[in-house]
Amino acid sequence: MGLVLNRPSEATVAEAVPPLADVVDPGEPLYSGGPVQPESVMILGEFEDADAGVPVFGPVGFLKGDSEPEDLAACRRVRIFAGYTGWGSGQLEAELEEDSWVVLPARPDDVFGPSEGLFAAVLRRQGGRYRVLAMLPDDPSVN
Repeated sequence: MGLVLNRPSEATVAEAVPPLADVVDPGEPLYSGGPVQPESVMILGEFEDADAGVPVFGPVGFLKGDSEPEDLAACRRVRIFAGYTGWGSGQLEAELEEDSWVVLPARPDDVFGPSEGLFAAVLRRQGGRYRVLAMLPDDPSVN
């Protein structure tokens, strides 16, 4: 499973998931994590203690399903998503094999920083050929 990181929805967390409004800044958008189970809530946090969550990378991980609201106090930052992305058995491996994905190291600010221009910013910091990819328009047909 995965999450789309750069797709804020029009709804705020306070509007969509009122019990979680206090764990994010006022007006924080609910992010669309993907098309699978859009009614589900995924909480991604940057944990003080890496063992507190379900690890993704470094201090970043998912809040455990059996967590209590006070467990969010162990997070430096939190982002809340509706839904997630998914692949069928072997699908992601096949897509990676055919180089359909650009796989690069992630940083916590990729998850919790500004979502506007995130894809291009991650590519630019890699340099070389990735820097060129970062200059392509979102819709290549308008190039």
